Formats: sequence, structure tokens, C-alpha cells
Amino acid sequence: MIKNLVFYFLVFSALSACRQTESKSKPEYTLRFGHLANENNIWHKAALKFAEEVFVRSDGRVEVKVYPNEQLGKEMDMITGILGGSMDIMVTAESLENWSLPYAILCATPYAIRDSEHLQKVAGGPIGKEIEAHITEVAGLKPIAWFERGARNLTTNTPIRHPDDLKGLIIRVPNVSLYVATWSALGAKPTPMAFSEVFTSLQQSTIHGQENPLALIRNAGLYEVQKYCNLTEHVKGWAYVVMGNKKFESMPSDLQQIILESANVMQAYEHELYLEQEELDYRFLKEKGMEFIEVDKAAFEKLASEAVMASFTEEQKKLYKRIQEVR
Repeated sequence: MIKNLVFYFLVFSALSACRQTESKSKPEYTLRFGHLANENNIWHKAALKFAEEVFVRSDGRVEVKVYPNEQLGKEMDMITGILGGSMDIMVTAESLENWSLPYAILCATPYAIRDSEHLQKVAGGPIGKEIEAHITEVAGLKPIAWFERGARNLTTNTPIRHPDDLKGLIIRVPNVSLYVATWSALGAKPTPMAFSEVFTSLQQSTIHGQENPLALIRNAGLYEVQKYCNLTEHVKGWAYVVMGNKKFESMPSDLQQIILESANVMQAYEHELYLEQEELDYRFLKEKGMEFIEVDKAAFEKLASEAVMASFTEEQKKLYKRIQEVR
């Protein structure tokens, strides 16, 4: 009898220990992180780095699940999802303009940023902090990191050297009013479209071209349906990794600190990858048969800048001027 009692006691203790271990190993928070790029893109690699850092630094209390390829919806859907609480983190930029965020568009304004050094000073300096505070205050989205993006270039199946060559061409642009206004001023017919629909639309000639950094042109396989990469370099900008501010504020302060520290690691890691990747992407696309066309950049900049000024409010114009004055 005593032996049986001892046996049952040991079994009960073992089961209780297992349950406690399971309970401890289950994360207190599971965060859903979505983006539009594929698994080979440096955004995805940086997001995985963030997930790893958060899990290790929090001793498993926080788990970040990463969803590439618009698995959680198109960019606009993901922003809505964060605001509605169905997801938590995403990579976004100029699309924030659609949430009445007039300053957000400055991170992707045509011909506002001169080069990588200028971008670092703007995004990582006082102006960048102002834009971040504005996004949090107005939209409830907390920027936790920013990623430098390669210059956006126009791809087509006919060489484009001057804005005059754009006449009649249907060009896919993000769902951003400034981009529609800019490409209209340049002579094209811009049409907003989700990035996931671009390849098929180019294949079927529903659209004639699109504009994106080399990394996204490569990762989406657009070299299979576009022959020319026209070096307009019309936008040198950055994207934000944003988290729902309500979710962030609801977490304990020690976990908030871990999120921010991990985001800093992610940002530095992404920048490392970015510097390596730009040259690799250029070479890859060239090997795949894409021809790189030098354009009359002065002509593009003149028309694009006029469209920007016509679209901007007085406050946006002031901030735009301050960005150009950063040295």
C-alpha cells in the first residue's frame, strides 16, 4: 500500500513538474510581424534576426512570428490589421500617407535625398525623430527601427532616357497620391497596385512598367518580364518598422526595453546586409539580361520636383526644405 502511494506521488509530482515547465516555456506574448518582400530579401532576414534577439533576450517570454510575401495581407491591409489588433509589426513607408500622416511621405519623396550619407543624417537625426513622433501621435504606430532602401528605378520593356519617352506608358506605383502626381507630371499613366500583383500584370501587359529598388526587382523575378532598368534613382529613402503603439504600451517595461534593444540590433544588421546586397543585385540583374539605361536625371528631377511642390502643404514644404539643407 505504501509502495503504491509513493509510486502515485512520484507520478503526480512528475506530471506537475511537466505542466509547470510547459507553462513556463509558453510565451507570454506572440507578436505577428508581416512584410511584402520574399524570404530572400534582406527585410526578411532582418526580421528573423529581430525575432531571434527578442526571444533570447526575453528568455522566451516573447515570440515573434515573421510572415513574408504579404501573407498577412497587402500593405494597406497590414496597417489596418495593426490598428485593429490582428497583427503587431510591419515594414512600411510612403503608404502611411494614406493615414493622414503628411510627414511620413518625406521618407520617400522624389529627389529629396542626395545619397546614403545624407539619408543617414536625416533618418537618424532630429528630422527623423520628428517624423517618428508624428507617426506615433497621429496614427498610433510606433516606429521601432528604420531600414535604408536602395534607390527606386524604373523598369520597362522599352528604354527610357527622357520623360518624353514615358508618353502612353502605364506604370505601376504604390497607392500613394504623391507618386501618382509625380508620374503623371513625368508623362506616364500611373496606376496604384499591390506589389504582389505586379509580376502577373507585367506578364499580361496590363501595365508596361514599375519602379522599385533593385532588391525588390530581383526578389520578385521582375527581370523575367522586364528588359530595361532605367536609372532614374528618383527616390532614395527609408522604410520604418512600426509596431502598434497600444500593444507596445500594454507590455511590461522590461519587455518594451527588450523590443527596442532588439530593434536596434535588427536595424544595424539590415544596414550591413544592405551595403553588401546593392552591388550583388546589380550584378545579378545584369547577368539575367537586364540592360541598365542612363537617363537625363536633370529632366526627371525638374518635373518631379515641380509635382512635389504642387502637391505639398506649406508644412511639408518647410520640412522638405530642412531635409535638403542637412549637410
